[in-house]
Amino acid sequence: MTVRRIVPDIQVGSEQDMSANRDFYGVLGFEEVMNQGWVMTLASPANPTAQISFLTEERTAPVVPDLSVEVEDVDDVYARVLASGADVVRDLRDEEWGVRRFFVRDPNGRVVNVLGHRA
Repeated sequence: MTVRRIVPDIQVGSEQDMSANRDFYGVLGFEEVMNQGWVMTLASPANPTAQISFLTEERTAPVVPDLSVEVEDVDDVYARVLASGADVVRDLRDEEWGVRRFFVRDPNGRVVNVLGHRA
């Protein structure tokens, strides 16, 4: 199994909070690479897998995840998670923005968004 990136997901109260975070993390060298209004991702131009996301809400799942893990084969990882008996918070499905993902709760109670990009 190949992990492609890990992204911390931070819930914020408003789009104004997202703007403040974009400005703050811009000082640290991050640039906005995605913004759908309710979710914004910043990345390092020099290392595009160094990312951080801010969410005002989660529009397609019951909770805002604590972190996202992009994997090479999300279907394989989903099957492994189901076989392990882990607490799946949201079943595997395709999203309109080009990812396939599911949510699972880790042993510490953190919700992990496991995703892969569709070809």
